[in-house]
Amino acid sequence: MSNLLKKLGPGLLFAGAAIGVSHLVQSTRAGADFGFGLIWALLLVNLFKYPFFQYGPRYAMATGESLLDGYKKMGKWVIIAYFILTFATMFAIQTAVTIVTAGLAVNLFGITDNVVVWSTIITFVCLFILLVGKYKLLDNLIKFIIIALTISTITAVIIAAFNSDAAYSFKQVLPEGAIEVSFLIAFMGWMPAPLDISVWHSLWAIEKKKTVKNYDIKSSLLDFNIGYIGTIILGVCFVSLGALVMFNSGETFSNSASAFSGQLISLYTSNLGEGTYIFIALAAFTTMFSTTITTLDASPRAMAHISKLLFGKLVKHSFIFWMMVLVFGTIAIFVFFLSEMKLLVDIATILSFITAPFYAIINYKLITSKHTPKEWRPGLLLKTISILGILFLLVFSIWYITTL
Repeated sequence: MSNLLKKLGPGLLFAGAAIGVSHLVQSTRAGADFGFGLIWALLLVNLFKYPFFQYGPRYAMATGESLLDGYKKMGKWVIIAYFILTFATMFAIQTAVTIVTAGLAVNLFGITDNVVVWSTIITFVCLFILLVGKYKLLDNLIKFIIIALTISTITAVIIAAFNSDAAYSFKQVLPEGAIEVSFLIAFMGWMPAPLDISVWHSLWAIEKKKTVKNYDIKSSLLDFNIGYIGTIILGVCFVSLGALVMFNSGETFSNSASAFSGQLISLYTSNLGEGTYIFIALAAFTTMFSTTITTLDASPRAMAHISKLLFGKLVKHSFIFWMMVLVFGTIAIFVFFLSEMKLLVDIATILSFITAPFYAIINYKLITSKHTPKEWRPGLLLKTISILGILFLLVFSIWYITTL
């Protein structure tokens, strides 16, 4: 068991990045607004995104290099496109996850209800941890956070189900109208995570290989599958919490980060008891904190690697440089979008969804190309799901654009 835990890392970092806004925010909103009616979307998007996420660690362990190195082999235009897409989305993503974390901090610690102040504090704390502890601390920290959140969430759902007297339906629904379709796209955009996390995962897998010698492709895929299945289970749990506690209650989630966070925590405490407030608030905060610190590590790590691929040894300390760019860019956004948490989340998640076909196509082309050893290329089942997944992402992206 201890040997298995030692090999777990990038897969749980994936889960840590995924089980944040997509679960705590979007999934509970889905349950509150549609009951259990969007379970179909949750399961389908997880199925169709699975291969493209899996190709990250698969390629990294099969070749000893990240997806970004593979992208360069496909043509310089691919990493330039990745650079542009990442630069266009990373600030919105970092701001969205940080402002939710700040809202939880307001409810947990008090001190000040100024979300911008808390966002700034959290950002610099994450920056300090990453500069001092680096990947190893991140790898160790995430295991405890995911276990704590999983236990508390599953327990809350079970108790909520027993306490609910209302009859609930599992009839699946297809949203109609621009507002509902926009939410559906936003919901699927980060469920379980943006597809560019496959690049982050490949970079983390290489870092893990440096610390665990027998971390091979089979260990990496097991690690990934454990993390991925965990995100699906918790996604269903968060939809269930929203459905059991808020659906048809007349209450809706606030657009304010601190108010939303208070409502989120009450989803747990109304079922587990007020005495559990501190534990639930801490679990929710540490979950979002893990997402915040993970994304603050990953985007600059990817941008630094791109800088190296594009400019070679001319770029020094590029990881720190991009981290600082992300930090100060994120803080600047806080000032202009102080009370628009819902807008920020929707912008970030929708951008992630409409760029997903790009990542799906290039990941599939790379993993099935001559650049991947033949024995580690996907089989017929994964290829079939991949092709269906690309069509799924394209159709829904076009549907969204045509409803604007």
